[in-house]
Amino acid sequence: MPRRRFRNPLILAVAALAALTGATGCGSFHNAKNERSCCKPPDFNCCTIPNTPVPKELNKISLPPYIVETPDVLQIDAIRVIPLPPYRLEPLDVLYISAENVFQDRAPINGLYPVDPDGTVNLGPTYGGTVRVADMTTEEAQRVIQAKVRGAAPKANVTVSLAQSRGVQQISGQHIVRPDGTVGLGAYGSVYVAGLSLAQVKQAIEAHLSKYLYRPEVAVDVYAYNSKFYYVITDFAGSGEQVARLPHTGNETVLDAVSLIGGLSAVSSKHIWVARPAPVECGNDQILPVDWCGITRKGEVKTNYQIFPGDRVYILSQPLTKFDTYLARVLSPVQRTLGVTLLGASTVNQIRNSGRNGTNNGIGIVAPILP
Repeated sequence: MPRRRFRNPLILAVAALAALTGATGCGSFHNAKNERSCCKPPDFNCCTIPNTPVPKELNKISLPPYIVETPDVLQIDAIRVIPLPPYRLEPLDVLYISAENVFQDRAPINGLYPVDPDGTVNLGPTYGGTVRVADMTTEEAQRVIQAKVRGAAPKANVTVSLAQSRGVQQISGQHIVRPDGTVGLGAYGSVYVAGLSLAQVKQAIEAHLSKYLYRPEVAVDVYAYNSKFYYVITDFAGSGEQVARLPHTGNETVLDAVSLIGGLSAVSSKHIWVARPAPVECGNDQILPVDWCGITRKGEVKTNYQIFPGDRVYILSQPLTKFDTYLARVLSPVQRTLGVTLLGASTVNQIRNSGRNGTNNGIGIVAPILP
């Protein structure tokens, strides 16, 4: 059969364009329609704008008591760390020893005496040197020391008390709130503190330490506020959305939030709002519209809202720029298909024209000889 020749090379281009439109075009427009319906800007009506006064630039409010969450860092310092009685003396403890009716002029006994690493207390050569007190209670240590001192001063009366315990772990420094919501206290285990205020954290830690210590007392404060954030979302006209997570300090406004990301981008519009995750009368989140020209060029404060933890400051892009991005995205595969098709058709025509010119000149094409 004779081979068919395409008299018009654009037939390939039209066929490829029809196949591309039928295969992907409708789906692309359908997806774009769904995206516009799901992510369209909110309507600022009476149900989205709350009737209650909203804190703004000149009437800011103080936030409620801080709630500790992961991964905050707490500063915990123990004020009173006394072991539960009966406490057994250990090396490196410090005893306060005082005695009456001893040699006050040349060898008084009144002061702090550390327990040496070998578990003994050195009373000096006048009273017989060292006496072992490790693993004893203070009452037992008092009887042993008094017996030792009476060897040199028979009428001596000795009083012994624990001045400082080295065997009990000291609680001081920064403690991070773990992913499971607990803080570690070393040898005393861990305490769950997530979702509690500082006063409740103090009570929880003291209640836990009371299992090991006598009437413990601690001071608790926040060393690093790592769990409270707000978000600034910039729409890049169909080329994605940039989300900036910024730490919340309790004093930011909308103008502060936009300034921390370097201002509005080249594709941003003046359509800005604050989405606040809080229930309102209509059962939706609060949508607070922002008058950008008012808070910047006119110095108005009625829409320069105070930012709360969890707020979303959304900056919409310019509609014309977004339309241009979608149009370029739709036409780009069409342009590529047409370009490849036309290039192929042009190459075929050049080969045909070269063959015709070679035959007319008597050159011809020599077929290869098969073996």
